[in-house]
Parts: sequence; structure tokens; C-alpha cells
Amino acid sequence: MNKIEQLPTQSVRNMDFPDVNNGSLVNLYGQQDIHLKLLAEHTNTDIHARGHNFQIKGSEANVNQAAKMLQLLVKEARNEALNPEIVHVILAGNASKPDYEPQEVAIKTKAGVITGRSDNQKEYLHNIVTHDINFGIGPAGTGKTYLAVACAVEAYMHDRVRRLVLVRPAVEAGERLGFLPGDLSDKVDPYLRPLYDALYEMLGHNKVEKMLEKFEIEVAPLAFMRGRTLNDAFVILDEAQNTTVEQMKMFLTRTGFNTTVVVTGDITQVDLRPGEKSGLKHAMDILQDIKGISFSWFKSKDVVRHSLVQKIVEAYDKPKN
Repeated sequence: MNKIEQLPTQSVRNMDFPDVNNGSLVNLYGQQDIHLKLLAEHTNTDIHARGHNFQIKGSEANVNQAAKMLQLLVKEARNEALNPEIVHVILAGNASKPDYEPQEVAIKTKAGVITGRSDNQKEYLHNIVTHDINFGIGPAGTGKTYLAVACAVEAYMHDRVRRLVLVRPAVEAGERLGFLPGDLSDKVDPYLRPLYDALYEMLGHNKVEKMLEKFEIEVAPLAFMRGRTLNDAFVILDEAQNTTVEQMKMFLTRTGFNTTVVVTGDITQVDLRPGEKSGLKHAMDILQDIKGISFSWFKSKDVVRHSLVQKIVEAYDKPKN
């Protein structure tokens, strides 16, 4: 007797948000309903919307997930200008949200005690001290690089690693890199200035210079990572949105024993040539379910620079008419 395959039960949920104003609805929908399409694709559901009425169809589990994420997007649409990149981050970040309360991490450096200010920063620090490979993704000024450097300094000062490796693609320079004065280090250093500034603040200028002389701090362009295995190190790849898929794979496979890797980037600021896919975006899609790899997501509300920086980020993220 042949078994009859039982199809998953289809579920339908209607949701209504009458208190959402027209401006927030336009923000929620996106141009040509792109934000709702992303939500439907992410949750494998069908979503039909008209005004503040929404109907979600799919398996019960997927509908429940889509309903939860729709409520989150509605909340964000009220408070933050959305675009497809930000919606992607919100959906991905919500899907990977841990079901534990991140422990408070306090890092002691020469600059004082460094802790996370926002919930996302606290989770980021917790992830770094509990995972071998970590991604910090979000706009400028949210502390992604600064907090990663703080963790690196703390690991070095407590002898948990023997060296710090700072890596960044020099995409912005393109062919002009060869025309800059000085040797290779002189040409790459300007692109790593944010990392240097954080190190000088936390360790002091003299200490950093001595560590550079002893190769306890190594600063290198991404291309120089090929063929290496990094053991007993704390490795930071900054501006990772400007890596290609092949470069990201190459970099991540450099991870050795007793090594912590932190990858930071802003997927809204990709400077690659047209047609090239960002290695950071690709990694977000394929690595989120791997145990031992963490993803931390930042938004404009996590900006810890001058208050105007948050407003600037939000202004640039607003959909254009």
C-alpha cells in the first residue's frame, strides 16, 4: 500500500495596524513593495497588503515567523528610515537573535573600562568573547571596530593571544594605490587609521610602536593573507563589505588554533565595481547557521558618535522620491 504524503497545513493570518500613519506605511512598504517582498522571501510566505491590512499565507511555522517579523518592521518603520539593505539586516538579525541574556562584558584598557552602551553593543561584546568567528554589521559610528579593537587589546594584555592582526581591503584606492608615495606599509596605513587610532587610545603611542617593531601588531592588506594560517592571534578584518566572495572565503579559512576573528562592515557602503557581489553580504546569507560563528547587527540608534551622526545616517537612509 502506497503511503500518501501529507502536505503541510496551510495557514492564513490577517493583521491590521490602524494606528500606523501614511508616512510610516510608505516607509514599511518600500518602493514597489520591496520591503514586503523581502519579508515574504525571507519567511517563505505569501504576503498581500493593502493600506494597513496584511494577509500572510504559508505553513503555520512560517506564518508565525512572518507575523513576528512584520510587527518588528512596523515598529522600525515608525522610528527609522528603511531601505532594502536595512530591512535585510533587520530580518537576518532577528532570525539569529540568541535566546539567552548576553553577559555583561567589561574590558579594562589604558583608556579606562569599556562596556557596551546599547543592547546590540553588549550582545556584540558577548559574542566576541564566546565565539571564534564574529561578524559586526551596521552603519558608521556604532562601535563595531572600536569594540573589536578593545577585545583584541584585552586578549593580548592577558596573554590569551600572541599578536594582533589588522586587515583591511584597500578597495577605495584602486589603481591609484601604486601612485601613493612610500613603501607598501605607507600606502596601506591611511586605510587602517581608525584601527591605529583605537590602539593608540587603548595602549598608548609608545606601546603600539614597540609592538609594531616586534611584529606583535601586524597591519596588512587583505591580499597578503593568502596562503597563511593564523594561530594564537586576534584578527580584525575592517570594511569587509569591500571584499569579494572569493576574498572573504580566503580570509575566513586563514583561521587557526586559539584565534579569534572579528569581521566588521557596513553593507550600505560597498565600493566594489558594478557586478561584483560583496563577500560580506554573501557570508551573511550562507554562514548564519554555523555553530561557533556569531552575527551582531547594528542600526542607526546604536551610533555613539556626535548626536548629529545618527541624524545624518538616518537622512541618507531615507527613501528618495
